[in-house]
Amino acid sequence: MPTLTTNKKAFHDYHILEKYEAGIVLTGPEVKSTKQGQINLKGSYVMARGNEIWLINCHISPYRMANLKNYKPTRDRKLLLNKKEISSLIGKLQSKGLTVLPLSVYTKGSLVKVEVGVAKGKKEYDKREIIKKRESNRAIQRALRGKM
Repeated sequence: MPTLTTNKKAFHDYHILEKYEAGIVLTGPEVKSTKQGQINLKGSYVMARGNEIWLINCHISPYRMANLKNYKPTRDRKLLLNKKEISSLIGKLQSKGLTVLPLSVYTKGSLVKVEVGVAKGKKEYDKREIIKKRESNRAIQRALRGKM
């Protein structure tokens, strides 16, 4: 399953609590553009409307070979999930402090899938602590590599 794009900012700014795999409703030229990697998840989020889950503000560049008139790159796109998953996500969206974000877009066979995660925002000191741990682990690995 080749990953087409990931939302690196989501992993930096949020603690990911749960992950779901969702299909996405795209037009033909959007599928071709997505498979070429012309998709950007930066600033996108997931929202509930009625009993449906929608991906908001995801930018898919227009496919060059398609004749597109009135194409909106950031239009809202419907996500395809089971009823149980939809009701679970709607409940989590309504709870305080939780949000749902797209984490990555990948292909599974000929289908385009979106990995959606339930997330809780990190505090500034959490981010600093993670950076310190990463730096210390790198220093330890360099020291071990030098001794061997």
